Amino acid sequence: MTLQTILGNFALILFVLMVFTGVIWCVDRFVLARQRRVAADAALKALDARNARLTAEGIKADNSNRAAIEAAILRQPTWVEYSGSFFPVIALVFVLRSFLYEPFKIPSSSMVPTLLIGDLILVNKFSYGIRLPVLNKKVIEVGDPQRGDVMVFKYPKDMTQDYIKRVIGVPGDKISYENKHLTVNGKPVEYAAMDDYLEEESLELRQQYSEALPNTTHRILTMRSRRAFDPSQVDNFPHRDACIYTEETFTCTVPEGNYFMMGDNRDNSADSRYWGFVPNKNIVGKAFFVWMNLGNFKRIGSIH
Repeated sequence: MTLQTILGNFALILFVLMVFTGVIWCVDRFVLARQRRVAADAALKALDARNARLTAEGIKADNSNRAAIEAAILRQPTWVEYSGSFFPVIALVFVLRSFLYEPFKIPSSSMVPTLLIGDLILVNKFSYGIRLPVLNKKVIEVGDPQRGDVMVFKYPKDMTQDYIKRVIGVPGDKISYENKHLTVNGKPVEYAAMDDYLEEESLELRQQYSEALPNTTHRILTMRSRRAFDPSQVDNFPHRDACIYTEETFTCTVPEGNYFMMGDNRDNSADSRYWGFVPNKNIVGKAFFVWMNLGNFKRIGSIH
């Protein structure tokens, strides 16, 4: 699932705009504004001298336009005014988006029933550590992804794309998948059958289960018409030698510094089964809240 960021995937663009408008704001505040003040003081001094001469000559001086002259000289050029006005807004958006929360829109169905097409979600950017904007390099440790977390990350095959999946395996875990059932570190994951789910996009009934990972319980979907796994679709990805594939199953040991991700719509999700592990450097943040769905206001709430 390729995520669509509400603000656009424009961290670099926002950074450049912030620097550009910030430089203009600083130059105006510490240089141009002082120059305008000096020019205004000189003009007012000249006006006062002129009026003094007129008074000495017995001519009544007009001081009514003194304030207007000062205001006209001190007024910022239009381009400076607009740049200075945009700077704090751009800076605020950049800080919020880079260090706190980033909004995304769900465009596809690989995380149904947890996330639906059109869900507008918030991603916590500091749950898994503070990272430098643009470079995405972690500089402060805060926490690590846990099994069951819904995580946004850079797609390993194309770092310009943001993906969202559920964390199934953390570093060192041994993940097996057979007959559409997971085994984590030798312990079978428990499943409980639920009522079939009508997927709105395809209008097809899907089998629905409650899946109990070690840290969370959530819903998943499967399709009767699809096999559990198609090894012909597996890419050649880094650490592929950590996985063993058969016609219907696979077993992977998650390398250090990597995570194994799967979509909740299991038979309609391209994920770590096919394109491999997600390195720590690719992590964007933890999805935690649906703040709007224009087609269904009941969607608002926490993500589980």
